[in-house]
Amino acid sequence: MSRIGKEPVKLAEGVTASVEGQKVTVKGKLGELSYTMHEGITAKVEDGAIKVACADDYKLGNFHGLARALIHNMVVGVSQGYKKQLSIEGTGFKAVLKGKELALSLGFANPKVFVVPEGVTCTVENDGLQVTLVGVDKAVVGESAARIRAYYPAEPYKGKGIKYVGEHIRRKQGKKVA
Repeated sequence: MSRIGKEPVKLAEGVTASVEGQKVTVKGKLGELSYTMHEGITAKVEDGAIKVACADDYKLGNFHGLARALIHNMVVGVSQGYKKQLSIEGTGFKAVLKGKELALSLGFANPKVFVVPEGVTCTVENDGLQVTLVGVDKAVVGESAARIRAYYPAEPYKGKGIKYVGEHIRRKQGKKVA
């Protein structure tokens, strides 16, 4: 049995949860999320917390902690939300938001266009040098940030490219002049 799965998920203030069979639905001030658990994993709402249980079958133990972690992420998402910030560094590099499309000028012949998914709010600050993604679903916000970063990850020689705010890029020395 999973040690993580045994811990109950405390519901934040203003968050309600309901369980219908294998489907867990969580509602809060920022939105609503739902998750369908694997067969053999059950959940119930008791005393302001969601308790996840697993059948005694060892094969299902892998999903016990996963289900609890995903439900915890849903509770945090609908109560506080998730936020990822990206920093763009480089001469001429910038981002421009046009409706639901983020156009990234990264030194290529044409700008890279990223379509912002449903449920994620994108803002561009600091003259196009910082992109902020905010949403309720942790997986969607993280995936969106990773896809934007993948267009031009920060390189170790000059440090130009896209990186997460707070990410440290190990710098290399480059060529030595003899």
